[in-house]
Amino acid sequence: MQNIPMMLKGKVNILVILLPVISFIVPLLILYSLYSYSFEQAYQGRTLHLFFLWLVSLEIILNWEKLRKNKINKLGSVRTILLVIGLLFPTIYVIIGNYYGLNTAIENLAMQNNVQEHWALLIPLSFEYIVFAVLFGLIILLTYGIERLTDFSIPIFFSGIIGILFTIDNLYPWGRLTPLQVFVPATATLAAKVLNLMGYQTVFSIGRDPYYGYMPYLIARDPQNPFRIAAFGIAWPCAGIESFIIYTVTILLFLKKTNISRVHMVIYFAIGAVVTYFVNVLRVVSIFLIAMDNGYPSPPAQQFHDFYGPLYSIAWIISYPLIIIGSQILWDKIKVGNQIKFLRSFRLRMS
Repeated sequence: MQNIPMMLKGKVNILVILLPVISFIVPLLILYSLYSYSFEQAYQGRTLHLFFLWLVSLEIILNWEKLRKNKINKLGSVRTILLVIGLLFPTIYVIIGNYYGLNTAIENLAMQNNVQEHWALLIPLSFEYIVFAVLFGLIILLTYGIERLTDFSIPIFFSGIIGILFTIDNLYPWGRLTPLQVFVPATATLAAKVLNLMGYQTVFSIGRDPYYGYMPYLIARDPQNPFRIAAFGIAWPCAGIESFIIYTVTILLFLKKTNISRVHMVIYFAIGAVVTYFVNVLRVVSIFLIAMDNGYPSPPAQQFHDFYGPLYSIAWIISYPLIIIGSQILWDKIKVGNQIKFLRSFRLRMS
């Protein structure tokens, strides 16, 4: 087994750096050819796979120089062979799941354990997110060793948490999971107050139903038009509890990787948490406004519920680290500028 020639080393390093992204493009293309509609759904859909790839790409850009040093030094080494197999695993998993009965077996197992058919059919999708997270971590481990896993902790945990939350929602739909549902009334109440400020009348109630569980029920109507009315039972995914969990894990992992002081970490986390909470309130208010104009179920309201609503939170969560980076760069420039001004003024006084 010979070492990689030096003249090819640079090109091989670039290819190796890009391989983790490339390895997931083929399986996602297969999934798109089979279920193109699922890529238009963020809630219990595959839109969030694209955000996973975006996060991976961002980490590659931010850690480019560190990633140039990998463990792939010999083309025929055991590690290289294992990496090639690992790179094929995402595609193999998608093929086995969708063409050789693995997804059907998972669905049948769920229904045998008293999961309702509608939710059982969604469980393979939630497993898909978890498996992708595990396989991506395996690829990074084989390529760089355990020391680089922390550099990709955000996309790994992002995909894994999405899968876990989708699984919980499938096993305990609506408001049946009381520990998460208990936070929903506060969000629903604030959404009702926002609708009141906009001139709408609201009726808010909380009850426990044998089928739907512990769910706040909110009715909003336009006092000027009796036909503009909307009513929803609000479960924890709809109230954005899952996005708050995603935010918490994502931002803590990001802040841990920075050199920001603990005081500033607390400030950044608190600001982001408040914005995330109000984004979730805006999400609830928006679907009521859309439903009052178009009815529910209706294509606009359903599309917002499944796609645009979850994107409110996800877009903010993955943008916030960039905002923090930008604010730190700006703050450093301000500090340097102030130091330069001070030195100039000091020299003028001394001259």
